[in-house]
Amino acid sequence: MAQADTPKAAARSWLRREQRAGGRPARPVLVLHVAGLVLAIGQAFAAASVLAAGFAGAAANGAAAVDGWALAAFGVLAVARAGLTYLNEKFAFAAGAAARRRVRSDALVRLLHAGPALLRARHSGDLATIVVDKVEALDGLFSRYLPAASFAVAGPAIVLLAVLYADPWAALVLLGCGLLVPVGMAIAGIGAAAASRNQFLAMVRLQARFLDRVRGIATIVLYGRTEDEAVSLSRAAADLRVRTMRVLRAAFLSSVVLDLAAALALVVLAIHYFGLLRVGGTRGVLWPALAVLLLTPEFFAPLRTFSAAYQDRLHATGAAESLIDLPPLPEPVPAREIRTVAAQGVTVAFDRVGLTWDASRGAALEGLSFRVAAGETLVLAGPSGSGKSSVIEILLGFVHPDAGRVTINGADITDLVPQALSRLTAWIGQRPVLFSGSIRDNILFARPEASVDEVAAAARSARLDRFIAELPEGLDSRIGEGGYGLSGGQAQRVAIARAYLKNAPLLLLDEPTAHLDPATEGEVLDSLRRLALGRTVILASHSSAAHGFGGRRIDLRDGHAEAARGVA
Repeated sequence: MAQADTPKAAARSWLRREQRAGGRPARPVLVLHVAGLVLAIGQAFAAASVLAAGFAGAAANGAAAVDGWALAAFGVLAVARAGLTYLNEKFAFAAGAAARRRVRSDALVRLLHAGPALLRARHSGDLATIVVDKVEALDGLFSRYLPAASFAVAGPAIVLLAVLYADPWAALVLLGCGLLVPVGMAIAGIGAAAASRNQFLAMVRLQARFLDRVRGIATIVLYGRTEDEAVSLSRAAADLRVRTMRVLRAAFLSSVVLDLAAALALVVLAIHYFGLLRVGGTRGVLWPALAVLLLTPEFFAPLRTFSAAYQDRLHATGAAESLIDLPPLPEPVPAREIRTVAAQGVTVAFDRVGLTWDASRGAALEGLSFRVAAGETLVLAGPSGSGKSSVIEILLGFVHPDAGRVTINGADITDLVPQALSRLTAWIGQRPVLFSGSIRDNILFARPEASVDEVAAAARSARLDRFIAELPEGLDSRIGEGGYGLSGGQAQRVAIARAYLKNAPLLLLDEPTAHLDPATEGEVLDSLRRLALGRTVILASHSSAAHGFGGRRIDLRDGHAEAARGVA
């Protein structure tokens, strides 16, 4: 039981910290709520004066009288209250936006630090839901719930003082009915919290499934599974609809409790004042009766605001359970930048390095040691699963070894600030990641401040110029997400152009010619040989053509180095 409660307790603790951080931006919203309520009390008193004067005049001489000052005050207060409502919405939006910006930035920093290794354990659709939808679900917590929680205490107390001035007995009635509201809301809130968590779970499953099916839409169509997948998505959507309606049902139950308490107060007060009017007439009774009846809705208005905002807290609790599950940031360590790269190049060394992704599958690397001198090329060979990509991911900083030490120019890789490691390294993988936009924008991704001439030179070096010359807009031609519109070899050349533009001293190549035909593979390898000149290169590949790249070769098997020899 204690283990089951741990995530909930952690989520509540995280929410408390975030509420303290977002409390200051929410204070103006609370102040405007209180100011609006004071104006509403003034409106109620002014309206009671106008109506009492009219009823009294009609009872005395058959003609209704008008209290001009009270009527004018009512109009002025109405305009002022409308202005406060506008300001309230503006400040509430600002408070929610500031909080979402802070939480989303923290979540993105955690995801970026974890790197691609996180995708081995978490679905990308799940992560996208956390950063987008679940952060958005926190908006109401900061823009509505935080001010509403304080206003639910201060607001009724202020109205109660006004009612106490008009009629002490009515104040006791309102106090008694108001105490019924928290009890009913607490009962309804227990079910709403569980319903909200289940709704988020259904949303994550639907989004993850939909993202998978969009990515694999070609396979689905080719295998004739479109109808089956449509039915499956329809079921997931229906499950989300049912769970969403359960959340709304719990919210309506909370609202019903509030409405019943308000109705009970109005009925009791109406019966009381009706009896007084029948016995003693309107003298001394009419204005207090009208004022109290007009103030009764205002007494419950803060509670109604809190009731609506309470659902925002339930949504935030469900979102918090996912946000706290993100990888934590590492403890800060003394960072050392490498300042002698340009003069001395980059030397890489692995010293008895061990790494395990999944204990049930054994170690990915175990006791691996090698050294690559500045300007040297090292080819890592071996079958799939031998640990080649694990070496690359360690050097990219996406994962830290479980044992041993990795150094770059003698500095432990874990001591380097990410910016320093990024400046040192250029990487080309099996499938280059290209974004929707122009070819120029995709090359500039390596160094956004590069000039037009530098981009053109990088394209020529990667042998993109011949392909680009055939396009009507040249480097400004647009491509789709993932390089849609380019062949595998053309996409790889764009990645090589990026590496040329970055001009980093350490070049990491992870199966750069996979999925290419022999002719294209030879052309890409020729471009990579020119790129490798003067750089420290580590090439991971099991392609026989790539093994002719030159340099020293290490054969890996099950995370161990079997042999090391020169490559002609």
